[in-house]
Amino acid sequence: MLGESAGKALAEALFKNATLTDLCLGSNRLGESTGKALAEALCKNTKLINLHLGYNNLGESAGKALAEALCKNTTLTNLNLGYNCLGELTGKALAETLCKNTTLTDLTDLNLYYNNLGESIGKEMAEALCKNTTLTNLNLESNNLGESGGKTLVEALCKNTTLTDLNLGYNSLGESAGKELAEILSKNTTLTDLTLGGNCLGESAGKALAEALSKNTTLTNLNLGYNCLGESAGKALAEALFKNTTLINLDLYHNNLCESAGKTMAEALCKNTTLTNLNLKSNSLGYNNLDESAGKHWLKLYPNIYVNKFKNLYHNSLGESAGKTLAEALCENTTLTNLNLGSNMMGKSAEKALAEALYKNITLTNLNLGSSN
Repeated sequence: MLGESAGKALAEALFKNATLTDLCLGSNRLGESTGKALAEALCKNTKLINLHLGYNNLGESAGKALAEALCKNTTLTNLNLGYNCLGELTGKALAETLCKNTTLTDLTDLNLYYNNLGESIGKEMAEALCKNTTLTNLNLESNNLGESGGKTLVEALCKNTTLTDLNLGYNSLGESAGKELAEILSKNTTLTDLTLGGNCLGESAGKALAEALSKNTTLTNLNLGYNCLGESAGKALAEALFKNTTLINLDLYHNNLCESAGKTMAEALCKNTTLTNLNLKSNSLGYNNLDESAGKHWLKLYPNIYVNKFKNLYHNSLGESAGKTLAEALCENTTLTNLNLGSNMMGKSAEKALAEALYKNITLTNLNLGSSN
């Protein structure tokens, strides 16, 4: 924990240092005055490329100073300002900077994660995205953007041609923003990574996004976890996988998809040859421990597909018979390296079968059976 005085000393050193290109100062309680000192240093430093200042309680005035410094700095390309209580005024200043700065290309991780920027900043950032031609990664997770801020940002994606990675997770975007985003995704050809977890998108937005996936040809990673999608949206997303040929990672955890959506997903994976990681954690795929036949039937239909492509089946009430069926599949599988089966109430006999399967399986390196009995 460096603290404020050590942080200021480092800031002073940046005025003179001519070799340092990467500096990580995350979680050091630097505080507001150190943040301002670092901002001054950035106005003159011409070597630093990557700067991590996350979790330092920099505050609004230091945030504004850093935003102003970025107008003068011409070398910094990666800046992490996550979890710093920056607030709305800093968000506005950073948005204005993005309209002018031509070198800052990566704001991921810290980006602006968890800074309480607010709804109006969504609109400011949207305007910046319409003008900025260098930014490729933007993380705005947990910033209370709300529905209107989210919709404005989404509309900006029609004009922006450089952004490839966008994180809008946990911003209360809601159903209408989700639908609008789906419409954009049908046409957008630059986004490859999109995080929308925890936004209460709902069933109709989920269906709209599924339709967009049938047409989109660039997106490779999509996170839709914790969005109350429901069974019909789950089926629609599964059907989209029949047509989509680019998606590699799909996160659908905690969406109450239920068994029928899981079966449709299995059928889709018979034909889909690109999806390699699918997270179905906490989706009631096996209903409950009193009706484990659903889980057994579900896994038995396409055991090799599920073992190869479904790595996270945590908390799905698969039950004992399903666990045994999965153990049989593991005896034959030669590709799976990681499998999460925790909290599935599989019982001792299923766990014994899985243990015996490990004698035959020679590729699995990580297996989670926590809380399975």
